[in-house]
This record gives sequence, C-alpha cells and structure tokens, in this order.
Amino acid sequence: MAAVRRLQLCAVSPAGTHSASVIFLHGSGDTGQGLRSWVRDILTPDLAFSHIRVIYPTAPVRPYTPMRGALSTVWFDRYKISRDCPEHLESIDTMCSSLGAVIQEEVWSHLAELVHVCEQQPDGPAIGLSLVFMEVTGWVVLEWGFSMGGAMALHLACRYHPDVAGVFALSSFLNKDSAAFQATEDRFHRGLPLPELFQCHGSTDELVLPAWGEETSALLRKAGMSTLFYSFPGLSHQLSPPEMEMLRSWILQKLPPAGPS
Repeated sequence: MAAVRRLQLCAVSPAGTHSASVIFLHGSGDTGQGLRSWVRDILTPDLAFSHIRVIYPTAPVRPYTPMRGALSTVWFDRYKISRDCPEHLESIDTMCSSLGAVIQEEVWSHLAELVHVCEQQPDGPAIGLSLVFMEVTGWVVLEWGFSMGGAMALHLACRYHPDVAGVFALSSFLNKDSAAFQATEDRFHRGLPLPELFQCHGSTDELVLPAWGEETSALLRKAGMSTLFYSFPGLSHQLSPPEMEMLRSWILQKLPPAGPS
C-alpha cells in the first residue's frame, strides 16, 4: 500500500480553548491559502471562532483530465465535468486516505489537549479519560468544501468518516452513480448514524449546474441522509456573504461552545 501523502495546511486557530475542528476543502485549481483569503475577503467578521480550529488543506498537484492532462491542484481526477460518467474512484480513494489522516491528527491533537488539562487537575489524569475518547470520536470535526472540495467532502463523510458532526457542500455535485449514494444507503439500512448535509448552490451557476446540486441532495436524502438545500438567486459559481453567514450559524449549531463546567 502506498504511503499516505501529507497535505499542506493553512489553519485559523481558535481565540480560546480548542474543542472542535472544521476542514474546508477548496475547489479545483485553488489552494488552501487561496480559499482562506477568499473567505476572509467576503465575510465580515472573518470565519473564526472562539473554540473551533478552521483548517484549509491544499490538494496535491496532479494531471487533470478535463484540462487535457495539465497539472492542477485537484482533489481527484474526473473523466469529464458531468454527472453522466463514472467516478475516478482510484484518485478519490487515495485522497480520502490523505484527508482521513488530517481528521485523525485533529482528533488526537484535541485528545492531547484534553489529557493535558486533566493532568493539571488535583486528582491527576485519570479523571474521566473515557469521556475524552467519547468526545473526540463523534462531534469534534466538520467537513466541508466548495465545488470539487464539496464532492470530496461528501465521499469522505459518506464512505470513510460518517462519524463526523456534519458535512457541507457549496456549489458541488456527485456523479449520478456515485459510490457515496450506495455507502449512505447501506449505512442507513444497518441503522447506523449519518452526518447531516448542509448544501448551498447559486441559481445561475453555469459550471456546476443547479440541477446537479439539487439532484445530489435528493439522492442522498433518498439514501437516508438528513439534508438541507438552499438555492441563492442570482449567484453564480462563487461564495457569497449571505451563504457564508448561514453556514456560520449552522457550524455553531453543530459545534457549540462548551458550557461552563
């Protein structure tokens, strides 16, 4: 098995105690730093929190078939930009391994911080380490992405890390026969929990057609996932302040600050 490729990360640290993480995946041809700058430019105040670390990874450079094999920072390859073709599962699964490593690093980082806090207590580190493990395995991470990053986040959440607190996809779609649909349905029929999907799409998006986003939401809902879909009139293939404000509220709903002990 090939070694998991380590990704370059851009991160915004919480102002206070770190208790949760959000991973935001950029679209094709962008970088984590580029997406971070874009979010900062359109959203006031910035997408920063007192308790949440926001992480912007950068996809590795690879040949991209829709660009005739030219090199680009993309999460996976596509045969073409269309819902009506097979997925390039080999490249998708390879990147799921790399992003899964980012999730695990966040989980263990949070665990180490909690253990350190416990060690400072008069009764020593044994004060409820079982609770520490329960906390870091279920709700600490949200996955999200724009455009191709949203599709990547959906594969990661539906097929590899369904225990995340939630997943959101902005201006994104899955191919109509995506492996993510079957994985979601299988998990639902086994009575296992699934993350909620928060999805937004511009009504005038000409790159990723609005119907593609709506059909993705409908098929995931049919498979058993709880989905929220919002259409933004007049918005093309881009982020918007109202969309990001709605997203901020949803993030805080899923990852609220810890109450006083």
